[in-house]
Amino acid sequence: MIIIIGATGFIGTYLTDALIKEGHNIIAAGRRLSALKYYKDNDITCVEIDITQKDDFLKLPTNGIDAVILLAALLPANTTIDDPYAYVNININGTLNVLEYCKKANVKKLISTTSYADIQGYWTKDIALKDDTPRFFNLRDDHACYIISKNAATDFILHYNEKYDMKGVVFRLPPVYGVGPHSEIYVDGKLYKSGFQIFLEKAINGEIIEINGDKNVSRDIVSVKDVVSAFIKVIKSDNAIGIYNISSGVAISLEEQVQFIIEVFSRPEKKSTIKYCPEKINNSKSYLLDISKAKKDFEYNPQLSLFKDLLIDYKNELENRHFTLFFEDRKKR
Repeated sequence: MIIIIGATGFIGTYLTDALIKEGHNIIAAGRRLSALKYYKDNDITCVEIDITQKDDFLKLPTNGIDAVILLAALLPANTTIDDPYAYVNININGTLNVLEYCKKANVKKLISTTSYADIQGYWTKDIALKDDTPRFFNLRDDHACYIISKNAATDFILHYNEKYDMKGVVFRLPPVYGVGPHSEIYVDGKLYKSGFQIFLEKAINGEIIEINGDKNVSRDIVSVKDVVSAFIKVIKSDNAIGIYNISSGVAISLEEQVQFIIEVFSRPEKKSTIKYCPEKINNSKSYLLDISKAKKDFEYNPQLSLFKDLLIDYKNELENRHFTLFFEDRKKR
């Protein structure tokens, strides 16, 4: 049996769907009531859980569990206020509650996630940063409390590995693309349309797309389906332990991203064009993650590492509307 804590969120939804299709016995745990109702209506075992509440874990079984997936977390993109106490309570104390549950239920395999921004200070063009790169991040920006809390959560997982002979795994993730509730994000507590969503809508409507700043700044972007594949491989692996970069392993420039978005989403009769605005500020930095350790330890092999393939898959998912419908209530803010 596999327990997915955070099964009602973005990655959790895709992972739950994939594990069920593979025939796994799962428990979908989370807080979003509309998603839990969907699971219940489709005969998927589900439990409402708040990871900050120790007593909520009494709702879960204590034997026969092969792995626990921890995806529940507080992210800056989903909150209106920068509250250090909330990050500590959810991301640190919540992780500790999950670890204690695993210890009591004799679950050795826990898989969670952290942010690629923990090594932001090393980001640079065309140099792939390794899994064991020392932490170095901006202590002043709106992600600082989040990163501090996720670093502490990661350290607790590594601590339980050492002290209690667990095989906890933490995925370091860059931006994860897929149909979901992230067309709008919070930055410093204010709601903005994401850059990708802006490009997408302009391409669909055949409008001019502006590229501000350096058109050659490059990013390593990963498909949610490749992230899900990494979870599934770790579940089946006896070798995985510790921190792993999970990304495409490929850097793509801002200009190439826009070109492919136009190619995939613009209509032939009304194709978008690009307007270059190098004089306008763009604070994006280049980064690339080394995924060789994940390839070696559990044969991670991203299938949508080419950005055009990711976009084609994204478009297909938009058209079949399975995941669009699942997250529709999240857009009614």
